[in-house]
Amino acid sequence: MNVPVAHFDDLETRSAAARAEDIAHALPAQIERARALKGYAGTLDGVAAGAVTDRAALAALPVLRKSAIGRAQAGDPPFGGYAARPAHDFAHIFQSPGPIYEPGDVSRDWWRIGRFLSAVGIGRGDIVQNCFGYHLTPAGMIFESGARAVGAAVLPAGVGQTELQVRAAADVGSTAYAGTPDYLKVILDKAAEMGVSLKITKAAVGGGALFPSLRAEYADRGILCLQNYATADLGNIAYESEAQEGMIVDEGVIVEIVRPGTGDPVADGEVGEVVVTTLNPDYPLIRFATGDLSAVMPGESPCGRTNMRIKGWMGRADQTTKIKGMFVRPEQVADFVARHPEIGRARVVATREGEMDAMVVQVEAQGADEARLSASVAEVLKLKGRIEIVAPGSLPNDGKVIDDQRSYG
Repeated sequence: MNVPVAHFDDLETRSAAARAEDIAHALPAQIERARALKGYAGTLDGVAAGAVTDRAALAALPVLRKSAIGRAQAGDPPFGGYAARPAHDFAHIFQSPGPIYEPGDVSRDWWRIGRFLSAVGIGRGDIVQNCFGYHLTPAGMIFESGARAVGAAVLPAGVGQTELQVRAAADVGSTAYAGTPDYLKVILDKAAEMGVSLKITKAAVGGGALFPSLRAEYADRGILCLQNYATADLGNIAYESEAQEGMIVDEGVIVEIVRPGTGDPVADGEVGEVVVTTLNPDYPLIRFATGDLSAVMPGESPCGRTNMRIKGWMGRADQTTKIKGMFVRPEQVADFVARHPEIGRARVVATREGEMDAMVVQVEAQGADEARLSASVAEVLKLKGRIEIVAPGSLPNDGKVIDDQRSYG
């Protein structure tokens, strides 16, 4: 169900050259802001901000992980020295599991969700039934801010009390839904059970997988349902358009796909971890590792938006696994590969042989010394494992560097 909609602004249809020129001006200023913050002390020292003008230069900077922000917040609450404004200067302070605290503001489209809602066709004249949570976590306010940016009214419904949700949707005439993909079906099914007709024809979903069968069911009910990829820290990262071909990267962030456990970019099309640099001056996160897997898609969207596309969420990058009582981490696998230029890629496979853990290290290489690789594995991973040399390009393109094949049933 493809419904053509107007673009949110001219940034979406910039040429690649114009976008690169704009980033070349915005990125150094963001690096400079970050360098001035306590949270980045010791990590961006000596970085020449003026030289960081594109994604290639950005790749030389260290990756920032959420765990580091959590540790910093424990010693310097609430934001750990990563926010450019004091806590009392923001409109909201949110708490996510961890706990991790994030700032929020009510200035126009602070999380940049308006761009996504516009792609769904939501705008002035719509009433959005916002079924994201409003308590402590930011999703409710994130989508409310986006609705405000496109001129839509909001019914702040939150989660639960489905019969009241149906009654409210009917009484106020909700035309759009925002929430997790599956909760809309709960509302629609309850409305059918109650014999109530609803006017919802647009759905902006996130926070969970939108399965094709569910999207098709919504389409059969006359509802265009699109999804986005956002986090509490970064706001909108990427979003679907009516073309429904991958997710278009938001104009307020720079996205890299890196090999899990490293900050090294992978080739376009290869699955890796999503690393995001936000251009939000209030909360300048530089090379923030999301822990999510995705891959770059070739070409541009048929909808006319010209930014890079990714394939959407493809799993988690943190594949840390315990084998024989020892943790094996993606960064250890990356260290092993870095020691051997003859290796293209490597994957640790955990299995069971009898009642014992077993480890196989598959490496893409030609003419490699198996004994040397085996000794290196024992040194870096602190475990002995069998080496299996495979042809270059033969390992699956799924972003996995640790594959736990043991059954826990």
